Amino acid sequence: MDNKDTIISIKNVYIKFNLASERIDNFKEYLIKTIKRQVSYDEFWALKDISFDVKRGDSVGLIGVNGSGKSTILKIIAGVLKPTKGSVYVGGSVAPLIELGAGFDIDLTARENVFLNGALLGHTRPEMEGFYDEIVEFSELHDFMDVPVKNFSSGMVARLGFSIATIGHPDILICDEILAVGDAKFQEKCMVRIHQLMNEGTTILFVSHSIEQVMDVCNKAVWINKGHLKMMGDSKEVGEIYRDSLKSHETDDSFDVIENDE
Repeated sequence: MDNKDTIISIKNVYIKFNLASERIDNFKEYLIKTIKRQVSYDEFWALKDISFDVKRGDSVGLIGVNGSGKSTILKIIAGVLKPTKGSVYVGGSVAPLIELGAGFDIDLTARENVFLNGALLGHTRPEMEGFYDEIVEFSELHDFMDVPVKNFSSGMVARLGFSIATIGHPDILICDEILAVGDAKFQEKCMVRIHQLMNEGTTILFVSHSIEQVMDVCNKAVWINKGHLKMMGDSKEVGEIYRDSLKSHETDDSFDVIENDE
């Protein structure tokens, strides 16, 4: 990228999924039909011609109703998915909090998963040993570190995942509805940590069903509607328009991009 201030650049990105057009109840039936070439698929374009840039140090909220493509964009930026068409540039280390338990082995203890997840994030074992006490303290899981993760509640998994992902100083932190799980006190603690990372220069990509939370945390917002880019710009301005559209049950199929980038 020519612009050194740009840490993420999405250019004309499309992504297509092939969905089976008929229900197949078991793997054996699927395998037989596949061999006989009897499985037909419907094309589903989850993202269509998405383009936007994220500046280093920005906090960007992705908003839109369920199924609009927000999580798909995050997975492309995190390297989990590759676009069917278009290009993606990511200029820094990424700490993804996309799915609860992603990167965890549920049969291992929380302690063992700290080092496993840390390795997946690119940290060495000595580094993770240095971070270990901080992770335990922040997650408040002191009495459960030798318990297999399969016995954890979703809230406990979220605590552990967030505590590991936010250690050190990641260039980019991706949060996908992670704060929707757990008690209000821990959510508030997570928000304090996110603001701390922002003050230290970490770029934040944030998805939440709470538009108020997006407007509070983020300085920019990207509105995705049915896989298209609907609007991007100041988080409060975009958030207000999006909230008004939900109240009025907006159902139009217009996808003109409105830019309010300053």
